[in-house]
This record gives sequence, structure tokens and C-alpha cells, in this order.
Amino acid sequence: MDGLPPAGIRHPWQGPPAPGEAIEVAEGVLWMRLPLPMKLDHVNVYALDDGDGWTLVDTGFSSKKTRAIWQGLIDGPLAGKPVRRVLVTHHHPDHIGNAGWFQTEFDAELVTTRTSWLFARMLTLDVQETWPEETLDFYRSAGMDAEILEARMAQRPFNFADMVYPMPLGFTRIKQGGQIRIGGRDWDIHTGNGHAPEHATLWSREGDLVLTGDQILSSISPNIGVYPTEPMADPLAEWLESCERLSGLARPGHLALGGHKLPFTGLPFRMRQLIDNHHSALDRLKDHLDVPKPASDCFLPLFKRNIGEGEYGLALVEAVAHLNHLYHIGAVERDRRADGAWLYQRKG
Repeated sequence: MDGLPPAGIRHPWQGPPAPGEAIEVAEGVLWMRLPLPMKLDHVNVYALDDGDGWTLVDTGFSSKKTRAIWQGLIDGPLAGKPVRRVLVTHHHPDHIGNAGWFQTEFDAELVTTRTSWLFARMLTLDVQETWPEETLDFYRSAGMDAEILEARMAQRPFNFADMVYPMPLGFTRIKQGGQIRIGGRDWDIHTGNGHAPEHATLWSREGDLVLTGDQILSSISPNIGVYPTEPMADPLAEWLESCERLSGLARPGHLALGGHKLPFTGLPFRMRQLIDNHHSALDRLKDHLDVPKPASDCFLPLFKRNIGEGEYGLALVEAVAHLNHLYHIGAVERDRRADGAWLYQRKG
């Protein structure tokens, strides 16, 4: 759900740091970028100065290229000071991918939520060389395009371990309501859900800084998807609850440092916008379901644009998330099609 920044949002920096460089967004807080091999082609990472070393926030995909960039950053903008801690906002590979490398090679402490660590550790150990039947059944139940499904089945499945460095045992837990001192500041921990379970956000008690990870982004909505591991999940309800709760903390002067796109101010406006956008999408989806349709036929009312093959997978799991939400609140009913796809129809 991309869009131009509305009037309530301001970007203090009009562009990102150049490759291998850093921008100081607050005293002792550096913003850097790492490349990603996908349409969303970057992830933001941050370094906070602890005096005798650095705490990093998020780490990028695991790859030799990314680790070479990290080494250049350590030798350059980080002035050769040691990385002592790595704080990971959530378990997705573009955020936790190199955490194990920092633990192994730099003896860095890993700090994250328990659920983030458990998911990442579990998924790195769960390598699939062929497609599990449960995954294929899930794709069929969502009405995945037959040609796309056939192409996927001809390839080796994506494995978390492909993009995440092996994770050794041991981490330091942060949780909802906790506090942590990083970079000479005390931060309150508030967790969100929906995009990723027990996603950590950090709210500084000194100044107006918020490290939002992917829970709150300036110009795109975080992907909210349902996966074969929990096909009846309702992550949209969890995400909306998180947004409403975190909205109570947001101030107009907060500088939000997100996992993607540009840092921004206008956080209360953006929180309201994110919530309203998904309620509007649900209303459009209900109108679209006057006749039965599978998840794969629901892209246009949800995203208001055509979806390309590169975005198809994320769009499909997000469509399932919205349909699951409508099903759980009793707004739609569903029946199986002969090919196994669920067909959803508005009630009443």
C-alpha cells in the first residue's frame, strides 16, 4: 500500500544514507541502509553509541555481500569501535539475518523478544528440500494461480536458513513494559503484533526518538500475512489492536526510525492513517464479496492496483489475513470449491 507522504507527515531527510555511509539522526544515533534482493530493496539499520562500543538495531539478510558492507561500516562510520550488542526488533530475515554472525564473530549479545528468538531459532533449523504438502494445500486453499503454483513446485522451497546466519544458543529477553538503556538513553519497550509476533518497538525517555522496526512505517503498510503454520490466524486483529494501543504513546514531535523507507515525524497522524486504511480496505473487500471469491481474486479491492508476479506471494497471504478477519468477526461465510480453494461471500 505505497503512497506519497500526506500533509501530516514530515521527512527531516529527503534521502537515505549512501551505501557504506551513515547519517546521524540524533546524538549518538546513526542511520544506515543495507540492500535487499527484492522490490523493497533496502532495510534500515541503526547504531547507538554506548561509549565503549555500539549497540546495533537490526542486521539485514545473511549474505557475504551484506557482511562485507557491515565490515566496511564498522571500519568507517562506526570508527572501529566494537559491536557489543545487537537488538533485533522482530524475527524476519531482513532484520535478524546477521545476528548470529555478530554473536559468533564479535561475541555480541543478542537482545530481542522471546517469541522473536524462538521463531528465528526454530525456522533456521527447519530446512525443507521439497515442498511440504501442508504448504501446497494452503496455497490451493487461497486459490493461488495454477501457473504460479506449478512454477513454485518446480523450485526448491525458500528456507529461512537461506537468509539467516546460524544462531547460537543464548539471548537476552526484552518484553512489553520493560526498559533498556542503549546509547546513553533509557528506552521503554512496547511490543506489537500482526506483522510479526511480539515485535519490539523502543520509545526513548530522553528526547523524541522511537525505534519502530516494521510495526510503523512512513509510506507503506507493513505486510500482514497468514501462513501455512497457522492458516486460521487473525493477524489483522492483532495488528489493529497494536496500532490503537501504540497510538496512545505517539506524539507529533516523535522522530520515528523505521525498518524501511525514511524517518519521519507526525506519528499520531500516521498511526490513525494506518488504522483507517485497513478498515477502508475491509469495507471495499466486503463489497467485493457479493458473489463468492477466493483470496486470489481479492487483490484489486485490497491494494487498489494490479499485483505483479514478484509481489504475488505477499499479496496472497495478506488477502487471506483480511478474509480471515472478516470470517472471524462473522462478516463473511465460506465454502470449499472442488479444487480445494475457499470461496468467501458476504453475509446478508
